[in-house]
Amino acid sequence: MKRASTAPVLVWLAVILGLFGGVSLLKGGFYLGKHEGDTLHLAELVLRMAGGEWPHLDFMTPIGVLAIAPIAWFVGQGAGLGHAIFYAQLAVGLILLPAVLRVAVSRFGGLWSYAYGAFVMILCVALVHGESQSATSISMHYNRWAWAIAYVVVPLAVLAPLGRARPWLDGALIGLGMAALVLTKVTYFVALAPGVLIVLLARRNWSMLAAAVLAGLAVAAAMTLAAGPAFWLAYLGDLRTVAGSDIRAQPGEGFGQVVAAPPYMGASLTLVAAVILLRQAGRSVEGMALLFLMPGFFYIAFQNFGNDPQWLLLLAFMVFALLPAPGTRSGGGRDLRDGLRITGVLALAFAAPSAINLAYSPFRHLAAETDKTLPLLPGPVGRDIFTGQSRLYRVDFLRSGDGPDTPFAAYRERGEREYEAVLNGEVLPECVLESGMNAWFEVVARDLEANGYKGRAILGTDLFSLYWAFGDFRPVRGSAPWYYGGLSGVENADFVVVPLCPMAAQIRAGMLKSFAAEGWTLTEVRRTDLYVLVTAKRPDSQR
Repeated sequence: MKRASTAPVLVWLAVILGLFGGVSLLKGGFYLGKHEGDTLHLAELVLRMAGGEWPHLDFMTPIGVLAIAPIAWFVGQGAGLGHAIFYAQLAVGLILLPAVLRVAVSRFGGLWSYAYGAFVMILCVALVHGESQSATSISMHYNRWAWAIAYVVVPLAVLAPLGRARPWLDGALIGLGMAALVLTKVTYFVALAPGVLIVLLARRNWSMLAAAVLAGLAVAAAMTLAAGPAFWLAYLGDLRTVAGSDIRAQPGEGFGQVVAAPPYMGASLTLVAAVILLRQAGRSVEGMALLFLMPGFFYIAFQNFGNDPQWLLLLAFMVFALLPAPGTRSGGGRDLRDGLRITGVLALAFAAPSAINLAYSPFRHLAAETDKTLPLLPGPVGRDIFTGQSRLYRVDFLRSGDGPDTPFAAYRERGEREYEAVLNGEVLPECVLESGMNAWFEVVARDLEANGYKGRAILGTDLFSLYWAFGDFRPVRGSAPWYYGGLSGVENADFVVVPLCPMAAQIRAGMLKSFAAEGWTLTEVRRTDLYVLVTAKRPDSQR
C-alpha cells in the first residue's frame, strides 16, 4: 500500500475538524434533543471542577479527569456550558491531530489515510454518542473521545509502519494514549491494554515498548504532582464502588447478548473472520493481535450505553491496510485477498448507521428547531444550552395502582415491587417522577430557601443532588453527581432530601437501606407534599 503524503493529509484533517467542529458554533448555543438528565450530570461535574474541586478527591465519579477538564477549563474562562462543550471538543481534536496524522500517513495508504483521519476527527466533535437515533446529545462524550484515542493506539501497535520506522515516537504516542484512556475512561485501558502489550511483545519491539512505558509513567508522575498521591487511591475507590454497585450493573445488554444477540452477531462474526483470514494470509501477528483485542472490543461495547460497536470502522481500516498480495490463497484454494475485501466491506456496512449518525450530527444540530426551547440550567453558565421546554417542565408521575385501597389490591402479590423505600419505619409512596426535572428542582429549591435552609449542603436520595445549581445551597463534598451506590459524602451533608416521588425509585430505596444498615439516625425536620427533609447522624457522632 502506497504511503500518503503528509501535507495533503494534514490539510484534510484540519478541514474536517474545522468544518464538523466549527459548524456547531454557528447555532449560537447547544440545543439538546435528548439525554437532559445525562447533561445535568455532566454540568455538575464541570461546574464543580471549574469551581476548583477535583474528581475523586472532592466528588465521587468513575469518569476520569480528562473527560471533564477540557470543558471545565473553558467554563472557568467565562464560557457558557454549551460553548464550552464545543470549544472542548475542538481542543481535543486539535490535541489529537498530530498523532492522528502520524497514524494516517504511517499505517494507512491512499484514500484510507483520509477516511481514517476524517472519522477520528468526527469522533472528537460529533454531537451524538453513536447508534442510529438522530437526536443530538452530549451524553457519553467521553466514550467518543476514548474511541478516538483508541483509534490512534491500536493501529500504531498492530500495523507495521509504511516507510521508515520511528519506534520511539510511536511508542511514546501509545504510552500517552493509554495514559489518556486511564484518565478519561479506564474501561478502555483495561480492555485494550492486554492486546496492545501482547502485540508489542510479539513483535519484540523493545524500543517502542520502552517508550510507551516511559511516556505513561511521565503522565502518571505529572498527574501525581498536580493532584497528589491521594488522587489515585480516591480514583480506585470510586471505581471499586461502581464495580460493586447493583444500581447499574450494566448500562445495556448482557455481555453474551452484545457478542451473540441478533443485532450484534454479524459484527462479531466479521471480527472472527478477519482474525482467521489474516492468519491464513500470513499476517499471523496482526491476526493474533485482533484475537486478543476481540474480548476488549466486546467488553467496551458491553460497558457503554447502547452497546454500540465503534470498533467496526477501525477493523475495516486495518483489514484494508493488511490486504495480502493478489493471488494469495488459502490451503483450500480460496482467494484470501478477496475474502479480506469482503470482510472489510461487511465491517463498513455494519458500522455505517452509527458512523453516518456521528458525521451528520453537527449539521442536524444546525438545522434544529429552536422555538419552545429554554435553558437547561439557571444562571449565566446555562445561558447557551437549551432543550425543549416541555421536556423540562412537563411534570408526569408514574404511580402504582395496586395499593390496599384500590380495585386492584387483590393482584398486588402477583406483581414484583422491588424498590420499597422505608423511612424510619414508614413505607414511602410507590411513584416515580418521569419528567419535569427542572420543575422539581426549582420548586423544591424555592421551598427550602423560603424555610431557612439557604447556604446549607443538601444531599438527595435520588439520581441527582443538584439543588445547589437551582438555589442558594452548597454542593456536598465527596458526594456523587450521579449516584452509583453507597452513601458517598453523606457525612458532609447538612440535610438530606427524601423525595416522595423520586426520579429513580431504586436509588431512593437503596440509599435508605444503606442508612439503616449502617446505623444512621435520620431525624425528620420538614415534610411537604413533595419531600421529607431529614438530618443524618452516625451512631458514634455527636453532630
